[in-house]
Amino acid sequence: MVMSSPQGVELYLGNLASNLTLTAMTNIEYECIAIELTGCEAKWLGNVLADIHCGGSQLFQLQSSLQSTMPTLERETHSYYYYYYYYYYVCISFLLCFVTSAQSYNNVTLGSSLVAGDISSSWVSPSNDFAFGFQEIESGSFLLAIWFNRIPEKTITWSANRDHPVPRGSKVKLTTDRSLILIDTSGHEIWRAKLPAGSRSRRVTLFSAAMLDTGNFVLLDRASAVLWQSFDEPTDTLLSGQTLKQGSRLIASFSKMNNSNGRFSFDLGFDGTLALYTTDFPLFNTLNSNYETFNDQGLGYQVLFSQSGILHLVDSTGKVLADVFPNEVLHEQVLYQRVILEYDGVLRHYVYPKSTSGSGGWTIKSFTPDNICTAVIQQTGSGVCGFNSYCKLGDDKRPHCICPPSYVLLDQNNDMGGCYQNFPTQSCKQGSQDKNQFDFKVLQDVDWPLSDYEHFQDVTVEWCREVCLTDCFCAVAVFREGGDCWKKKLPLSNGKNDTSVDRTAFIKIRINGRFNHVN
Repeated sequence: MVMSSPQGVELYLGNLASNLTLTAMTNIEYECIAIELTGCEAKWLGNVLADIHCGGSQLFQLQSSLQSTMPTLERETHSYYYYYYYYYYVCISFLLCFVTSAQSYNNVTLGSSLVAGDISSSWVSPSNDFAFGFQEIESGSFLLAIWFNRIPEKTITWSANRDHPVPRGSKVKLTTDRSLILIDTSGHEIWRAKLPAGSRSRRVTLFSAAMLDTGNFVLLDRASAVLWQSFDEPTDTLLSGQTLKQGSRLIASFSKMNNSNGRFSFDLGFDGTLALYTTDFPLFNTLNSNYETFNDQGLGYQVLFSQSGILHLVDSTGKVLADVFPNEVLHEQVLYQRVILEYDGVLRHYVYPKSTSGSGGWTIKSFTPDNICTAVIQQTGSGVCGFNSYCKLGDDKRPHCICPPSYVLLDQNNDMGGCYQNFPTQSCKQGSQDKNQFDFKVLQDVDWPLSDYEHFQDVTVEWCREVCLTDCFCAVAVFREGGDCWKKKLPLSNGKNDTSVDRTAFIKIRINGRFNHVN
């Protein structure tokens, strides 16, 4: 039903007098979704295809302004050839909008509902690839979500109200008067899908819903027009065939075990700039620091995740401005695919062979940035890891957050949550007398940029150590060959460990064995 080709795409229109086939035959750098439609009628203006209606829905209409700028469609016996601009206009501007109407789906009727905690309670797509319902993320706590249904992991691709999971017994219901609503066990409305506003001439009335094989959950009116769809409100994931529009973003989860909104964002701004940002958490919708930009011109119109697994940024004419993962190649095998902004700030493309039954798993095909530890520097905020910790890229190419010596994690279940000193701090009242209770642990190639409050030049490493040891405010001294010395204050931020750092950190610790109590 849905297919693509790197060389072009075919749109089959059944029930026409000549069983017309429209084929894109040019060497095009873009890809498109092709769909089979029935009950179609074509209208011609001379030898130019003017519009197509399928099942009562208009597939596209060639405006007069486009006729003068785009090549005409020449009529032949059974095939008509689109060239580049005309093909792209039809394909991107219209086909993506009508894929929903071309798919088969199992209707969810008005009044239908699902209950959190009912294992058999979900709405599945026709192929059973995706399901909509409740997933238990911790004991007695549920997310209203969409997930890959055929694989053991049941990987979540979308969720509603992710900051506030609901208890067992909560319900999601499709209603005529209030859309798709999520209610808790007390009957309070927690979340609802926002339907478009109606007008005097056209009343918006919800008629049914469907879980599609694309992973898109849609709300439909009586004419099967889409009133709302999950693809328009992504959480942290994009699926094949999905787009990210201007003003839209992916927001990473807070941690590996916490699905709530987190500290990183993949954002396509209204100015057309596509970038990865840190957020001003807990104001996760407020962007902080840009740590990777995919286009400098600010001309981005939308991000397209093609069926073959290429993530493009295109402008309003369809020109590819950037590939988010530049070195990716097209897939030959049939795969489940997802692009996710993960809790550690890395955007990753995962694939999963559809032929695998129970023994496979998600593998990383591409990711960006290459080294998140060195990519992020924030004027405010903690950086990639939490305060008083540092980031090191592991052999698995994932960031690992590490506490300095004599520091411990604030939350043992979240290594990105930051660390604290596990010893009484140096007394400022006793001055230099207290320095005998402290010494240093040495870390090579470690630094906390922007955490310094004094910088000295042309000094020795011994002098740098001593000036920190006698200063009750100094938590860390950092020395660079050539005579640079920085005194660092708490909390430490932007911590990183990498050979490119080329500095030595001296961590001040208490040596008399006194430690703070760890809960």
